Amino acid sequence: MIKVLPVILCGGSGTRLWPLSRAGFPKQFLALSGNDAKTSLVQEAVRRLNQLGSSSISLGSTLIVTNEDHRFLVLDQLREMNGVHGTLLLEPVGRNTAPALTLAALFASQSNTDQDHDPILVITPADQTIQNTGAFTKALQNCISVVAGDANNKTIAILGITPTAPETGYGYIKRADSKGSFAEYAVEQFAEKPNLETAKAYLEDGNYYWNGGMFVLRASAWLTALKEFRPDILIATQKAWDQKTEDLADGSTFVRPDTALFSSIPSESIDYAVIEKCPGSKYNIKMVELDAGWNDLGAWDAVWQVGNKDAEGNVTSGDVLLSNSTNSLVHASSRLVSTVGLDNVIVIETADAVLVADRSKSQDVKHIVNQLEAQQREEKNLHRKVARPWGWYDSVDEGERFKVKRIQVKPGASLSLQMHHHRAEHWIVVKGTAEITNGDKVITLTENQSTYIPQGQTHRLANPGKTPLEIIEVQSGSYLGEDDIERFEDVYGRS
Repeated sequence: MIKVLPVILCGGSGTRLWPLSRAGFPKQFLALSGNDAKTSLVQEAVRRLNQLGSSSISLGSTLIVTNEDHRFLVLDQLREMNGVHGTLLLEPVGRNTAPALTLAALFASQSNTDQDHDPILVITPADQTIQNTGAFTKALQNCISVVAGDANNKTIAILGITPTAPETGYGYIKRADSKGSFAEYAVEQFAEKPNLETAKAYLEDGNYYWNGGMFVLRASAWLTALKEFRPDILIATQKAWDQKTEDLADGSTFVRPDTALFSSIPSESIDYAVIEKCPGSKYNIKMVELDAGWNDLGAWDAVWQVGNKDAEGNVTSGDVLLSNSTNSLVHASSRLVSTVGLDNVIVIETADAVLVADRSKSQDVKHIVNQLEAQQREEKNLHRKVARPWGWYDSVDEGERFKVKRIQVKPGASLSLQMHHHRAEHWIVVKGTAEITNGDKVITLTENQSTYIPQGQTHRLANPGKTPLEIIEVQSGSYLGEDDIERFEDVYGRS
């Protein structure tokens, strides 16, 4: 029996899909594939890899490498998948994919029994879409067979995406002509993102494939190859790993490498650190072809490509009305959006921002994000409605010296014990039951009851009930920023 661990790389901010994707809620947590309007990209990735088991393949628990700030987003999405638990390896800062995979390999090497001390890792990003999951499963199972068949444990398999156009936004893999027993080819070389003429030549050649960043290899193969090609990354990651901490939440494990040590790791991708150095080395690198409707959803045009189109070529989501419009993507989040006489246009509406773009220029959304960052605007990172481990809040209105929020708290959850230096708060319960700590008093409020939290008062909001709690919060004061908070106790480790 071949022991396999699925590894999902769940980092990145998806800036080209702004304003729907933001740093605080990036694209991997959105439902964008067109396959299922309720299933996010990371959920699809987890589900696909958990279909790899067979009579000869034993699947272990899924490893998800993600940002510390996104841990409860991942946990919430795992909760929605019946019976799926995972281990979350939490990066305090993003250091690219090579350190992320190293965390997974270190975990796999030390967390299994002697019999399974060197499992095969199947690594995929969290933000891709696959139309033909059967073909995807078969291709990855072939990769697993290729890796398992090497007694020296030095084979790395990579999926090569069958190209459908002369794309200039992807790296390429050049295969050899001869095919192996599991439909694999030797890799001759890797090519950087080409210009258009070179990409056309690659397509005509027939031996070049897109590199989708999906790999299969033993944990030991990655660690030994990294030691040879980038020992600085291995040494730095090992030091951070040796000082890790662990805790549990809802059947899933959180593993945290040391923050200061992890921050010092060189930032590098899997490809640059190891994979592109393998052809011609002692590490066999093989390619298995994948023709399964793959897309990395790198921009809004890609979302249009995989979406369910109407007779006029439009892809819509939400409350949308179209007239004489063609080949466009229109997404409405919070209100009616209508278009008249548009062609090849992107319209993305959220509660606090609207994007209108030429579909062929959708890659250039990054320039808007750069302007938002330069102006230090909150719209770059956060939606008006912000997910929190205890629930969410929606900033429904604000003006000089006041802000109004709608807050929902999950059953059994609570906010931190906290205080604010510059604002007071009024709380009105609109649904459910609230347990409120207000200074040295603890009170219980129900629908239509309210309380006042003076500026500088220690306080906490909790939901002791079995249904969601909703309140309206009215803030007043000289400064109403989210950073005006001092936490004293917090069940989510934020104090």
